[in-house]
Amino acid sequence: MQHTKRVPQWTNSINTIVPKFAYAGTHMVADFWNGKVIKNKKELETLLRGAAKAANSNPLQLSIYKFKPRGITGVILLAESHIAVHTWPEIGYIAIDIFTCGKKARPQKALKFFEDYLEPKKMDVKEIKRGVVEDNTT
Repeated sequence: MQHTKRVPQWTNSINTIVPKFAYAGTHMVADFWNGKVIKNKKELETLLRGAAKAANSNPLQLSIYKFKPRGITGVILLAESHIAVHTWPEIGYIAIDIFTCGKKARPQKALKFFEDYLEPKKMDVKEIKRGVVEDNTT
């Protein structure tokens, strides 16, 4: 079996190929309020690519959609998972979703990149460990 960055690194005492970890990846969910407004696709592309670089992740594909009359959504698929941004400028809100796996990915640095660029007046962040498995073999 060929292993990629997306192979889960779960705890498993019989698995000698994949290093032992307690979870598959880190998922960060952030709500930003009353910060900078993203106005166009090019700006969002720059922001998503910068966040991927900050997270030490490898971009695979980018998709952005601008709504009428306002709002924009973008997602960058990563070898390590994804980063997504959804905006509601009419209420000053941006939803950010960062999910990464692999030992080298740094989702917290992607979040800091967004915070520095968007300068929200208020933010709420949740960090979730995905694919948590207990090793019951010991």
